[in-house]
Order: sequence, then structure tokens, then C-alpha cells
Amino acid sequence: MNIRLDKKSLRYGVELPQNKLMAQSPIELAPLPEMVTIPLEENVGAASETLVNKGDKVLTGQKITDSDEFDSVPMHATVSGEVTSITTAINPSTGQAMKVIAITSDGEDKWVELQPCPNPEAISSEEILKAVREAGVVDADGITSLAHVKLLPPKDKKIDTVILNGYEWEPYVTSDHRVMLEYGEKVLSGLNIMKKVLSPVNVYVAIGDNKEDAMDSLEELIVKAGYDFKITPIKAGYPLGDEKTLIKTVVNREVLIGGLAADVGVVVYNVSTAKAIHEAIYEGKPYIERVVTVTGTVGNPKNLLVRFGTPVKNLIEYCGGITEEGSEVIIGGPMTGISQFDPDSPIFSDTNCVLVKVSQPIMDMDCISCGHCIEVCPMKLMPTLYPKYVKVGRYNECATAYIDICTECGVCAYTCPANIPIVQYVRVAKKELSRRMGKE
Repeated sequence: MNIRLDKKSLRYGVELPQNKLMAQSPIELAPLPEMVTIPLEENVGAASETLVNKGDKVLTGQKITDSDEFDSVPMHATVSGEVTSITTAINPSTGQAMKVIAITSDGEDKWVELQPCPNPEAISSEEILKAVREAGVVDADGITSLAHVKLLPPKDKKIDTVILNGYEWEPYVTSDHRVMLEYGEKVLSGLNIMKKVLSPVNVYVAIGDNKEDAMDSLEELIVKAGYDFKITPIKAGYPLGDEKTLIKTVVNREVLIGGLAADVGVVVYNVSTAKAIHEAIYEGKPYIERVVTVTGTVGNPKNLLVRFGTPVKNLIEYCGGITEEGSEVIIGGPMTGISQFDPDSPIFSDTNCVLVKVSQPIMDMDCISCGHCIEVCPMKLMPTLYPKYVKVGRYNECATAYIDICTECGVCAYTCPANIPIVQYVRVAKKELSRRMGKE
């Protein structure tokens, strides 16, 4: 059976140094933090109601928020201990206020009783959707979205293709690479669960050609399990890995402006999400941790399995601390990540990397209208417009310029000779537009 297809390549973007320093470093368990901070407004979807109060004792995996709405997911305690505060903190990605629940760990990591599905092999689609939602699984493939909602596309959208994204597009980041190597059975099992719900004609596992070992490993597992999946090698490039760019590369379908992947019959999931879906069904385990690469100018870089809400500083200290030349801490990769002003910033469900790097102060200038950002934009936008509009508060014009389809890949800022932090302006505009829509 021909499982591995011909290699495909990116049509837009730039070539970047990969710097996959930790590709061969096995995953380690990060120490439990003394306190976690769980953000309540991290995910898209309906707002949830807080189920705990200050002073309550909680167990690991216990629900601390929930909603009656299908378009939402519950949040869970990631350590056992006491709820010490329900307050407001600054979102490190946007600089805006967010509601958080702080839990002080008792150091014992006592779990709620997990309830795996009684008969996973014979489970219905409805039961899968319920279990995935109950586990709070979100998919961070491009943007953070609700995993169970993606499994239930609109009735008029026929899904014929599922793409599992193992490309891992950012330099330095190796978390998904290690997940494919060390949790391959769970990843493919989760993908098979998706297939059961969506009944696609084609299922592709898209992997960068710089991960030959992951392709070999998954190919062997696919044959062993008898899955009808195809591996699609993709030439390393950036920003391939974004949902819409990946769809164009793998199946040559273009999602129109304002459209969704489901419009062209495709659903894309991240490999770590597939692992989480398997654990939700077979183990009854809520989504409270993920693999994070801690790398750059730290004493001992690692790939760590980290509980959500863990302070960034804990991971850096566990990895030997910042070396003398390190001067900037970024959550995420160097292209799409956010510089951190607070070492207590928590790890979110979409955090795949903590990067410490040497940075030199750079002054941004006014746009010189060179057009470089337009040439490399994979979504064919005019990124130069967004900083201009944001600076004067013309957010509605950002919407008119299709800011909602910007993937925040960062190639515009990377190629900008004026050093304009375009992605940061885009994030501010999106947050403001979202806030305004919530008030309407």
C-alpha cells in the first residue's frame, strides 16, 4: 500500500533558518508549579460560568467553569489544591484585561475520577462530540478553536478531506515533532476518531520534510493499525502550516476571502489535538497539559509536558535559567510569538514554545511603501494598512481590509525594512473588533 505521497511545496512566504535544536530531545515531565493561573477567556465560543469560589478545594481535572451552550468548553483545574483568587490579569498576548482563576497547589496532584468511554470502539458520533467537549479540547491549528465544533460542520458543508497538521512551521519549535515520535499511537487513534465522525474520503497527515523520522514512525504505525491514511511530505518553508495555506498546498483548494476550510470540504487538526481527543475518549482525561519546547539561550533546553497555567519562569528555571546573553522571553516561536513583560505569564493551551533569545532594541519607522509585505503574504492581503488604521483608531477599516483572514504568520513583519511590528497591530485590531461585536 502506497502510504507516502509525493512531496509538495509552498507557493508563498519565505525561507527561514529552522533552528530545530531540540528535535532529538525526548519529552520530560515539567515539575508541578506551586500555583497555576487559568485564563477564563482564552478560547473562542460562548462565555462560561465559574463553578468554584475563592477558598474551594479542587482536584486535578475538576471542572472549574462550564456553560450550557454547545459552542463552548469547560475549563479544568490543572493541579489539586485551593482556589486562592478569581481576579483580573493582563493577557500577555493582547495586553488587555482577562478574568483568571488562581489555584495554589497542595503538591499532591490528586485527580478526579476519570471516566473513559465504556466501549470506545463502538462509540457513536454524538458520544464522541460530548466527550471531546466535556474534556475541554481545543485545537490550536492557526487559531484556537473548539475541537468538538470543528467535528460538527454545518449541514450544508460536506467534508471529504481531513488533514492532520504535523508540519510545525515555526523555527525552534519541536513540540509537535516529539508528540508524533513519542505519542504516535495516540495521535493516529485520535485521527481515526475524527474520521469516524466526519466520514471523509481522504485523510492526510501533512509533515515537513525535515521530520523524516516522524514520517517513518507514523508510516509504520499506520500499516500496523491498518488505517487508511496518507502521509504528505512537504518541503520546509514558512508560513506553510497555517490552515488555509496547508489546504492549498495539500489538496490545491483555495479558501476564499471570508470563507472557512469547511467551505472547500476540508477540516484541519493539529497533531497534539488528535492526541488529546484520543485521551478524552479512551482515558476520560481532560485537556489540561501539552508539550512545550523551552529553547534558545537557556542553560539546558528541553521539550516538556506542561500543565496549563504554569508560569513561564518556572519552565525557564527548570531548564537551567537564562544564560548571560539572553535578553528576551517569547511565548511561541520567533515569528508568531509574543514577547513577555511578566515572568509569571501562564502557559496557555495554544503555547507550544518558550523561546529565550538575544534581542537588540529596534526602532520602527513609518511605512516606506516598498510592498515587500504584500509580496510575501500567503493570504494576499495588504498588511501595510493595518498599522496605519490602528494608530488612529480606524478599526472598522481594518475589518474592511479583511483583517479577519490574517493568519498572523509574521512574514510581513519579517520582511519589513521599516521594522514595523505588523502582527502586534493586527492582534490589537482583532481584539478591539471582537470586543465591539460583543457589545452589539
